[in-house]
Amino acid sequence: MKVLRASRMERCIGCYSCALACARLVHRCLSWRHSGIRIRSSGGLSTGFDAQVCLACDPAPCVAACPTEAFSQRAGGGVKVQRGLCIRCGACAKACPVQAVWVDPESLEPIVCIHCGRCTTFCPHACLEMADVPGSAEKRSLIGNALQKW
Repeated sequence: MKVLRASRMERCIGCYSCALACARLVHRCLSWRHSGIRIRSSGGLSTGFDAQVCLACDPAPCVAACPTEAFSQRAGGGVKVQRGLCIRCGACAKACPVQAVWVDPESLEPIVCIHCGRCTTFCPHACLEMADVPGSAEKRSLIGNALQKW
């Protein structure tokens, strides 16, 4: 299992290419306000940029807070969102410890990184990467070996 990590943000120039790619390819909107990743200045151009992204909690507090089960736990960390089940109460955003769940003020729909990795190819300086969840390779290997024996 892989999750998105902003591991080399010292390279970031604040171009928002990753956020626009997420908004366009995942959320079908051309505005970085509808992106699962948010880039912000860490205090001015000379201090660089930060990426606000889902940390792939396991268990995820946003899942526990959702009263309709619109948020469900993703294997290896992170969440899946079923927009049809969402009642737009905002409990998921309030429960997120790093404010990575953002509620669109117009539609009240929650927006969160789904760890798809589409944004990584659009970053011109390779600031983002899809990283293996610790232990996931070993789990896949054990499961594969068990299935072969079966």
